[in-house]
Amino acid sequence: MQQQPTSFSFRRKALATAALLVACAHPAWALVSFEEVKRDFRSSDTAVLDRNGELLQRVRTDPTVRRGQWTALADVSPALRTAMVLSEDKRFYEHSGIDWRAVSAAAWGNLWNTRTRGASTITMQLSGLLDDDLRRAAGGRSFTQKIGQTVAAAQLERSWRKDQILEAYLNTVPFRGEIVGIDALSRTLFSKAPSGLDAREAAVAAALVRAPNAKPAVVAQRACEVLRVMDAGQKVDCEALDMFTSAAVQRRAFDANEGIAPHAARRVLREIRDANAGAAPTPALPQKGKDKEASVRTTLRAPLQRFALDTLQRHLRELRGRHVEDGALVVLDNATGEVLAWVGSSGPLSQAAEVDGVTALRQPGSTLKPLLYGQAIAEKRLTAASLIDDSSAQINTANGLYIPQNYDRQFKGPVSARTALAASLNVPAVRTLVMVSPESFARELRAAGLPLRESGDYYGYSLALGSAEVSLLSLTNAYRMLANGGRYGTTTLTVRPPVPAADKAKAAATPPLLDPRAAFIVGDILSDPNARTRTFGLDSILSTRFWTAVKTGTSKDMRDNWAVGWSQRYTVGVWVGNASGASMWDVSGTSGAAPVWAEVMRFLHTREPSRAPVPPAGLVEARVEFGLGTDGNPLEAARTEWFLQGTEQPLFALDTGVGTSTNGPSARITAPADGTIIALDPDIPPLRQRVRFESEGRGVQWRIDGKHFARGNSAQWLPWPGRHVIELVDANGKVVDQRRLEVRGAGVVTKSARK
Repeated sequence: MQQQPTSFSFRRKALATAALLVACAHPAWALVSFEEVKRDFRSSDTAVLDRNGELLQRVRTDPTVRRGQWTALADVSPALRTAMVLSEDKRFYEHSGIDWRAVSAAAWGNLWNTRTRGASTITMQLSGLLDDDLRRAAGGRSFTQKIGQTVAAAQLERSWRKDQILEAYLNTVPFRGEIVGIDALSRTLFSKAPSGLDAREAAVAAALVRAPNAKPAVVAQRACEVLRVMDAGQKVDCEALDMFTSAAVQRRAFDANEGIAPHAARRVLREIRDANAGAAPTPALPQKGKDKEASVRTTLRAPLQRFALDTLQRHLRELRGRHVEDGALVVLDNATGEVLAWVGSSGPLSQAAEVDGVTALRQPGSTLKPLLYGQAIAEKRLTAASLIDDSSAQINTANGLYIPQNYDRQFKGPVSARTALAASLNVPAVRTLVMVSPESFARELRAAGLPLRESGDYYGYSLALGSAEVSLLSLTNAYRMLANGGRYGTTTLTVRPPVPAADKAKAAATPPLLDPRAAFIVGDILSDPNARTRTFGLDSILSTRFWTAVKTGTSKDMRDNWAVGWSQRYTVGVWVGNASGASMWDVSGTSGAAPVWAEVMRFLHTREPSRAPVPPAGLVEARVEFGLGTDGNPLEAARTEWFLQGTEQPLFALDTGVGTSTNGPSARITAPADGTIIALDPDIPPLRQRVRFESEGRGVQWRIDGKHFARGNSAQWLPWPGRHVIELVDANGKVVDQRRLEVRGAGVVTKSARK
C-alpha cells in the first residue's frame, strides 16, 4: 500500500514547483547588486558643507521619511546584530535564503491553527524591501508576492554575501512611524550612534521590527522575550524594561538639523530650490558626495563659523544679567560678496533660536549715519571739516516738532563733521539729513540694498537715527559698498563661477553708487580713534592694531545694538538684542556688539595684514584750522583733512548754520520753539508739570511777560494758562531773543504762581 504524503511534504513540493514557475516567468527578480542598493540609498537629510568640503550642517529635506546615513555592518553594535538575528531569523547564517525548518513549522501551525513565528527570513524581508512589486501591502502579501519573495531571496543569497544582506537589511528596514534604518532609529530613540547600542536598546530595536507601531507595552513585552533569548539563563527585569521602552518609543531626540550653521544651511537650500523651481536639475542642486549623501557646498569657512558662534555665545553669557539673550553675526568677503560666516542666533541661549537674526528686520540706530554723511559729502553739502551745531534742535514737521537728542543727552556745541560722525552725535546727523532730505536719503539706502518699506517722508528726519528697519545682512553689505569705494554688489552663499574678463570690464565701467572719494573719507573718519574720543574715549574696544573702520549703533529704547565695520579684505556685522524686541539693560555701543566684532576681526587678521586704502583720484589733503568758541579756545585742534577737490578751505569758524561764516549772535534761546502750545494735563499735579527753558550765551537772564524769572542757561517754569512772552536778556539788560508760547488747560492757584 502506497504511503500518503504528509501535509508538510505536499506543501514543500507545491511551493518548490510554484517557485520554479515564477522564477522562469520573472528572471529579473533580485538582480540588483549590493553596491547599487548602497549607491541609491538616500538620507532624508542634505549635508551642507563649507567651501573646503567640511560638514557644517545636516538639514532634513525629505519630510516623508526619517532616514539617517548608511551604516556599515562593522559600525553596528554586536548586541544589535545578535538581537536582530535571534528575533527575525535564528538560522540566518545556515540557510540559503529560505528557512525550510521554519516553513515546516509554519505549515504545521497552519494545519493545526496554532500560532508560530512565521517563515519569513531576513533575506526574504530584504527582497520585499528592495522590490516595490514585492512590498507588503496593508492586507499582507498575496500568494504570488510570497512566491516571488522566496525566489528573490534565493537569488540574493547566490549573489550577495551574508554580511551584505544583513547590512542592507539594517539600513532599509522600517522601525516606527517615519523612521527607516538603524541610524535614524538609534539617534531618534536612543540619542546615540548604532555602534553604541547596548543589549537592552538592541532588544527594543529588534522588537520594533516585528511590531513597529504597536503600543509601548506590546513592544516592551516583545523586547523582554528577545532579551531573555540573548541573555540565556539570566534574569531579566521586564518591569524596568517596560518603563525604558515606554520612554524610548516616545522620544524624538534626533535633530536632523544638527551642526553649527542652521540658518545659513536653510537659506542656501531655499535659494537653490527657488533658483531651480520648474527648471531641469543643474550643478547648483545638491549632489551626492563621496559618502553617498546629498550635499551642497557653500562659501562659508568652517573654522571661522565655529569661532564666530563660540565668541557670540560666550559674550552673550557674560551679558546674561543685562537682559540680552540673542545675537547674530555675518562676515563678507569684500571683493566677491561671498558670505564667510553666518550665525543666525545664539542657539541654546535663545528662546527663539529658529529666528534668523541675519535676515530679521530691526532698527539700525546710528549705523545709517556713515551712509548719510557719505551722501552729503558726495553732494558737496559738507566736508569732513565743516562745522555742524550740536545743540538743542526743534524741527517743524507735518506731524509737529521733532526734537532729536544725543545718546548722553548732552550737547557738544559746534563740531566738525568728522567728530560728529565718529563720536556718533545725533543732532548733527539730523541737521545733515535736513540738507540731504529724507526722501533723497531713502533712495540712496534702497539703491544700497537696504529694504526700506516706506518712503523717506514717512520716516522723516528720524531716518538719520535709524528709524527704518533693515537686516544685518543688507546693512553689512551696504558697509561693504563703502569698503569697495562706493561700488555695490550682491552677496552669495554659493561659490560663483569665475567672472569673464568682458563682464569685469563692464562692471568696472559702471558708475559707482557712491562717489569713491566720499566713501574713502567716510572710511577715514570711522578709522580715526582720535575723532571718536568725545563719546568712546581714547582706549576704545573699537580700536584695532590693524586698519579697520567701524560704527556702532543702538536703536530706540535699547532694543538693538550693532557694530558694523570693515578691514582691507573683510566686512563684519554683529547684532545683539532680544528676538522678542524686549529692551536690554545698560548695554552700550561698546559693551554690546562691539566686543564680538573686535574679536572676529582679530581672528580674521591673525596672520593677514590690513592696510589703509589708497586715496582715489580727485582727493585733496589740506591743513585746516578752526575758529574760536565761546570759551575763547579753538573749536577743534588744527589738522590735515581730506577734501573733494574744489571744496577745500583753510579755516572753519562759527556759523549760524553749517559751513564757514562770521560768528552768530552771542546768546539765543534754544528751547522751547517759538509758537509752542502747551496743554496742561488735569491728571498730573501742577507742580510736576514744568517747562524747561534752554539757551546759549553767557550771563543771560530770563523774563516771563516782562518780569524777571531766573538766571543762567537753563530754567524750569511752572506753566500757567494763557499767552506768554519769554525773553532772554544779556548781561547789559538787552533783550537778545524771545519766544511766544501758549498754555492751555485749567491751572491751580499756588503761592509760587502768585509770585
